Amino acid sequence: MTKQLNTIDYAAEKDKKDPLARFAKEFYIQKGKTYLDGNSLGLLSKRSEQSVIKLLEAWKTHAIDGWSDTQQPWFTLSETIGAKMANLIGANAHEVIATGSTTINLHQLLATFYEPTDKKPFILSETLNFPTDIYAMQSHLKIHGLHSEKHLKLIKSEDGYTLSEDAIIEAMTDDIKIIILSSVLYRSGQLLNMRKLTTAAHERGILIGFDLCHSIGSVPHQLSEMGVDFAFWCTYKHLNGGPGSVAGLYVNERHHAKTPGLLGWFGSDKQVQFDMEPTFTKAAGAGAYQLGTPHLLSLSPLIGSLELIEEAGIGPMREKSLNLTQYLRDLLESLPETTNLLIRTPKNDERRGGHILIEHPEAARICKALKSEGIIPDFRSPNGIRIAPVALYNSYSDVLHCALTLATILKNRTYKNYENTRGVIA
Repeated sequence: MTKQLNTIDYAAEKDKKDPLARFAKEFYIQKGKTYLDGNSLGLLSKRSEQSVIKLLEAWKTHAIDGWSDTQQPWFTLSETIGAKMANLIGANAHEVIATGSTTINLHQLLATFYEPTDKKPFILSETLNFPTDIYAMQSHLKIHGLHSEKHLKLIKSEDGYTLSEDAIIEAMTDDIKIIILSSVLYRSGQLLNMRKLTTAAHERGILIGFDLCHSIGSVPHQLSEMGVDFAFWCTYKHLNGGPGSVAGLYVNERHHAKTPGLLGWFGSDKQVQFDMEPTFTKAAGAGAYQLGTPHLLSLSPLIGSLELIEEAGIGPMREKSLNLTQYLRDLLESLPETTNLLIRTPKNDERRGGHILIEHPEAARICKALKSEGIIPDFRSPNGIRIAPVALYNSYSDVLHCALTLATILKNRTYKNYENTRGVIA
């Protein structure tokens, strides 16, 4: 007889067969806590902690010579980490660099690739994009003397949660210069068909780039094979690089002859960087898109975290991520107390990223009630609850505990004990 989904035995059996279960012990998981907010900030791993300690020891021991004489020389650490991230997005090592932040990298890419003309002045994006991306696009329109109200075309969502690729393609008119989209929508968790969109853009002579913040480390990509022009991402979510960890940037090798729009000394060819000439000699690959000196202490956690991801494999991680989010959905759709919750994340595997968005009018209260029970979700105004079971450190038992606790909170209406308002940070 098959065990029921909502039983401890069922979840325990799934955990016992999980080939990635061994990685949970690599992370600092607080006793009595079930952390399901890895799509906002991943947990600290013990290897990342050691990576930081090793860099501090290198600084202590070598001082200025740490740039060249350590086991992992600081001078090329951004390139080394970029090469490790390349495998996660299907890119060549020289197409990826660890540098900047999400917003800084988008500014760099727009400064490089957004070259409006009278016939092609428009930027195409979408209303569900993360606000910082929109702000960056508005900035570059202003720099070129254009107006975001007119020259920034934003695709609207018919349901307020998801986007239609066909609608995006229909908006790819002859006056579009560049397209900026998210691979996974940060609220609903919808995964866009990047291949379809890239092919359509290039058939129309339009450059296209993607924000991978909510997909890198949970969804495999094949950027170079698909021909994506550029991409950018943070590293503190599914890559577990820590708060404010150094971000990533990808530029397809066919664009490497182009000079970056913003120049800085760390974008120089390494062989001549310290010649200190006033003329910029750019690096051959994506390293040319660096600006100032790397933030080494914010870069070092990625040494350990990417090592763990490489050992686990992005393929198995994606498989488990899909299984965990599907299990959560199945539970929410079968428990009597949770069947009325609105699940806004697409159901099909090929349309779903690494988290589930559920909605309830009392979402802020429910999140506070969950936290009081040791379960850490993510609240999104006005009424969204994002739950992200992460393949490396979450289990089927975690998902079951979350669903059963949520059901109890709704049944007993204990969320009424809390105000339905969010904190400053949500």
